[in-house]
Amino acid sequence: MWQRAGRSSIWNLRRFCTATRRRIVDEGDWIYSSEWWGTQSDGHTVLRSTSGNGNGVVSVVAYPSSRPSKNWWPEMERWLQQRYAEINPLGCGDGEHFQVLGYQWRSLRFNDHTRQSTVKIMAACRKSEPGSVFFMQQPDCLAVPYLKSMVSVGLATMASCYQDPMNAVHGQKTMKILCIGHGGGSLPLFLASKIQGAVVDVVEIDPVVISASVQAMGFPSFSVMTPAGERASSNPDSIDSVLWKGIHERIHLYEADAEKFVLKNNNIYDLVFIDAYDGDDIFPRKLWDPDSPFVKALSSQLHPEHGTVVVNLHSDSDITDRHKPDSYFHRQLPSMGKYVSTVFRAYKDVLVGNRSSRDGKTGSGLGFVVSVPCLYNSTLVVSRGFGVGGGHYHNKDSILNTLISKSLEVELALNLPFPCMEYINSGFTLSD
Repeated sequence: MWQRAGRSSIWNLRRFCTATRRRIVDEGDWIYSSEWWGTQSDGHTVLRSTSGNGNGVVSVVAYPSSRPSKNWWPEMERWLQQRYAEINPLGCGDGEHFQVLGYQWRSLRFNDHTRQSTVKIMAACRKSEPGSVFFMQQPDCLAVPYLKSMVSVGLATMASCYQDPMNAVHGQKTMKILCIGHGGGSLPLFLASKIQGAVVDVVEIDPVVISASVQAMGFPSFSVMTPAGERASSNPDSIDSVLWKGIHERIHLYEADAEKFVLKNNNIYDLVFIDAYDGDDIFPRKLWDPDSPFVKALSSQLHPEHGTVVVNLHSDSDITDRHKPDSYFHRQLPSMGKYVSTVFRAYKDVLVGNRSSRDGKTGSGLGFVVSVPCLYNSTLVVSRGFGVGGGHYHNKDSILNTLISKSLEVELALNLPFPCMEYINSGFTLSD
């Protein structure tokens, strides 16, 4: 969830845009936000349903995308054909041919006004079955700056800890990741596609949101889990395998309350991302209160030496500008100007506190906050381990320099389409 500074047709393919612009590396660059930040009349609703979990009316609105231009579509068609041949070597015949129909932005909204998440999807079909259209979310495209901020600071912090995440990037070691809050699913999909050793658990309380992400936002359906911890589908269909084989097996999307989920499982997570706002644009207090069962249970499931938690949070200025003093939301806040610092302190006190490292030295953990460019959001980071070779850093400049250095390594190793340093260096504030 984020706030910006400052007739239904399920699959109306005629609205896919074929306009041509200068191609840039990052198709999720904020310069394209004007394409999907429009009013309801600028797009068309492709899904609409009412939530029973506090999110009100959940809808997905589609907008034309100018990228990639039509000149690049044959390249994707060849990739689809090659993937089909690899996965169905005996049933390929003369080769299954695919046709790309276009690209769209798809924005998930709560109550028609709150933009919960935005993804880019590709629409395509098999030429032998032109009526069977399928959608693929573009995993390299993070459209909203706060997601890039979370990825940048989270992975740079992990690279600065005792564990070398580059082994996980190349699939030589497993990195266990937990995502609280799903939305359209762009964050877990990005992580699983970029980090070969990533095993991602996603917790989403609202089945309507899960359904919207799969049906209208191109998220892989094979990732959906049952309450018993089994795959909802025993086997992926052939198209799902073409699109996601090697990725969707490492994503587990659970319909569950976050507090109940962490209380009943015994997983140890290397990295945790928390982005959980409801239909009233509220980050539930039970997900950050230091006395809540959720935060205490999360502490026991965070890796003791390098576990890192990254939280997306609306900034104080955004809250005070948009909510009247007598509103329900305002009454849930600490005194004005202390919201971010209070939430941050809650996580840091419980997850790090006065912990000692393996060599007996105190202060092995750290916490910091960065501002998200273009948005009224902050990214909070609390990490149990920091430094190179077991070193401990308490000076702001040394920590920031280490993060920037590691972010360049991460950016290169993952072939990221955006500069991590831009997000790490934005309003960096080290906690005391």
